[in-house]
Amino acid sequence: MVTAAMAVTIFGCSSDDPKSDPPTPPAPTPEEPVTPPEPTADSYKEQYRPQIHFTPAKNWMNDPNGMVYADGTYHLFYQYNPRGNDWGNMSWGHATSSDLIHWKEQSVALQRDELGDIFSGSAIIDKDNTGGFGANAMVALYTSADGIQQQSIAYSTDGGQTFTRYSGNPVIRNNDDNLRDPKVFWHEGTKQWVMALAKGWLRGIEFYGSTNLKNWNHLSTFVVDLPGRPNLQWECPDLLQFGDKWVLIVSVNPGGRILGSGMMYFVGYFDGKEFKADALDYPLWLDYGMDNYAGVTWSNTGDRKLMIGWMNNWQYAGNVPCSPWRSAMTLPRELKLTEYDNKPLLCCPVVSEIDKIAGQWQTVSTETLPLDAHKSAYQLRFDVSLDQNATITLSNGNNEKFVIDIYASERSLVVHRNANSGRADFNGSFSIPSMKAPLNTAGDKVTIDLFVDQSSVEILTKDGTMSMTNLVFPQSIYDSLLLSGNVSTQVRTLSRIW
Repeated sequence: MVTAAMAVTIFGCSSDDPKSDPPTPPAPTPEEPVTPPEPTADSYKEQYRPQIHFTPAKNWMNDPNGMVYADGTYHLFYQYNPRGNDWGNMSWGHATSSDLIHWKEQSVALQRDELGDIFSGSAIIDKDNTGGFGANAMVALYTSADGIQQQSIAYSTDGGQTFTRYSGNPVIRNNDDNLRDPKVFWHEGTKQWVMALAKGWLRGIEFYGSTNLKNWNHLSTFVVDLPGRPNLQWECPDLLQFGDKWVLIVSVNPGGRILGSGMMYFVGYFDGKEFKADALDYPLWLDYGMDNYAGVTWSNTGDRKLMIGWMNNWQYAGNVPCSPWRSAMTLPRELKLTEYDNKPLLCCPVVSEIDKIAGQWQTVSTETLPLDAHKSAYQLRFDVSLDQNATITLSNGNNEKFVIDIYASERSLVVHRNANSGRADFNGSFSIPSMKAPLNTAGDKVTIDLFVDQSSVEILTKDGTMSMTNLVFPQSIYDSLLLSGNVSTQVRTLSRIW
């Protein structure tokens, strides 16, 4: 069991997260939501624009919010500024998909009101009408932020197209700015809704319970002492059940695996009131790269645990050279709890639905990758023998390189992202000499997948035991490959989703 005295060391730098000290702008004049234009064959082609990852047509985006599956549709809400390409005017943007891959941007779902900005949160389908808003109502639970952070709800009876705010908001009152990002699920054992709330700079997770989504009772507090890191905020919690085990995911900032934003998790037990973590060597990391943060799962998906993350980092999020949009989501992942080296391991492979946009596998026999003429995006698959070290180098015609070293004896992978990889001059924190991840695999071989887009490289073992997500900004997509070591390679193109 983890106690308050447990020692955990995390290395990172100071935070640029605006949520740590949010401005308090006046409530804007209400506006009718504007539906974004339909993509065309010529749209979504700006430099650095991802072709297989969700981005809004324009303006700032950060945390995924309110993800819920209903009537064959995946709803992705997200932190959004409808008025500019920088953080501010926090609202809930909205996109929908039938397959987790192709997304249609919808009208803005929720905008700032008299209680403040609309910060992160979650959504559920209230099939039994526990809240009194109608059977199968979609209920959004979010943080109202205006100097203080309180929890509010809104409901939709038209499939998430429009929301009505509950007249009794806030449903959980608070007097400071350290209680946010409600993630809600139904706990069958205690017949109640359970809410996990992050305590921000005060660190820890608060659990609340309710039978009607309106009246909430405090259940318990989970906190782990992290000596030497008093300036660490906890955000975006998610509590998930895997058989007889429970996993609590928490985004922390600063305090990522190397620098800035990161996602850690705890494994243990939840009885409907209190989460107790197993005695393990925390923190456990879900991703070892720089750019997978604030990830949470879709609700109402049955046994599948489907997650998407914000593909950015608060150290440089406001400076990445993207216009007229800023930020993308990761590829969706399916979470699976397994075991490696006699310890629990949370895996996050890319969802199988990626096959919907994939071409045929081709063997790579030359340095130039056999990509289609558009070079939109692609997936590389490496079968690496761990009898010797190996190096994988992606490059393009501008002599920009992204280098991956695999160390056989250590069973580790090291990535180098720096000025040689592409643009890095927009922020002094972006260039990283090395990022290291354990392969978390047994045997004498490992299969590694790379998902390469216009401004990102996601590296995962085939079964998701290791994940490393990084932004890159080359002048053009990497289209050449150089290998050393005992490595065989295949590639398949991935069609653009727009």
